[in-house]
Order: sequence, then C-alpha cells, then structure tokens
Amino acid sequence: MFTGIIETLGLVTNLKHELDNLHITIESTITSELKIDQSVAHNGVCLTVVSIDASCYTVTAIKETIDKTNIGNLKVLDVVNLERAMKLGDRLDGHIVQGHVDQVAKCIAFKETQGSWLFTFKYDASLSNITIEKGSITVNGVSLTVVDSKLDSFSVAIIPYTYEHTGFKNFVIDSVVNLEFDVIGKYVSKLNNLRG
Repeated sequence: MFTGIIETLGLVTNLKHELDNLHITIESTITSELKIDQSVAHNGVCLTVVSIDASCYTVTAIKETIDKTNIGNLKVLDVVNLERAMKLGDRLDGHIVQGHVDQVAKCIAFKETQGSWLFTFKYDASLSNITIEKGSITVNGVSLTVVDSKLDSFSVAIIPYTYEHTGFKNFVIDSVVNLEFDVIGKYVSKLNNLRG
C-alpha cells in the first residue's frame, strides 16, 4: 500500500532481460534503507527488491507488468519516481494507492500557468476506467487531483515542488505514463456495471 507521495527519484543504471523478465537496477539515496523482499513503487508500479549492492538495488518486472505499464520503455539513465510502502500508523498525505497500474496514458498537452503547470493525459476509455473532477488519480506514482475530467482524458495541476521533485519535469508530448485510478471509484464503477 502506498500514498502517492514520492520520496525521491531513482536513476536507472542497468536493464537486463532474462526470458520474459526485466531486471531493473536503480541507484537511489534510499538504497541503504531498503531490504530484500521490500516493496517499492517505481513510477507507480509496485516491485520487489531482489538484490542490493552499495548504492544500487535491483527489482524484477514480469511480462504482465511490462505489457500493462511503461516499465518496458525504461532506458539506462532514465529517472523514476520512488516511494516505499507506507507504514501502518503513518499519515495518509496522498490517497490510497495500491501500486497496481490500471493502464497507460499519453501526455497530449502541458503548459506553464501562473505559478504551476497543467498537464493533460489521454487514455483508452474502452477499459472502463473513469476520472471525476476533484477526484484522485495516480500518474507515474504521484497522487494528484483531477481538475478537468473527460471521457478519455483528464488534466492535473502540478505545483512547483511536485514539478521539481518528480519526473514531471521530464515529460514531453507523447510521454507514456502509468495510471492508477482511485480504488474506491473502481469499485463503484464495477458495481454500476454489474447492476446495469
């Protein structure tokens, strides 16, 4: 379980394919605090630490994860958003995030406004995921509030701190991002579909 509040950024230092798996090695300031078998969200994807070496650690993504997220697009020297699993009793500063990506989206627009940035993302609406204005959404692991909701797209406003301390500053048009929709909204949507 995560909150969508990014702790730090990690640098991809190595990628190794083994059969259908992808081993990803990350250099990070939190490596010394990690343990084998610990869960860490990488751009919103929950992955398990399988080895640690000095300032780097390695996680493994299976085919299902590679197929449904942007993890397979990673390149050496890419920067990823990192968040360790929340501790029981901690404040929930973002929202309830599972680290299970629902689908990917593309950045279709961004602009600097008066002191913030507005990013717009387009996704495949046929998968029945929805957003609502003022509702929660996770983009590459970052807990955000939807400011403009449409059938197959939404916008989010990014404050300067979030822009500087996450991967948002690296987004360009057509950047592919991971989306995790609000878990409560997913249950409500599913119930409505079952009734209808």
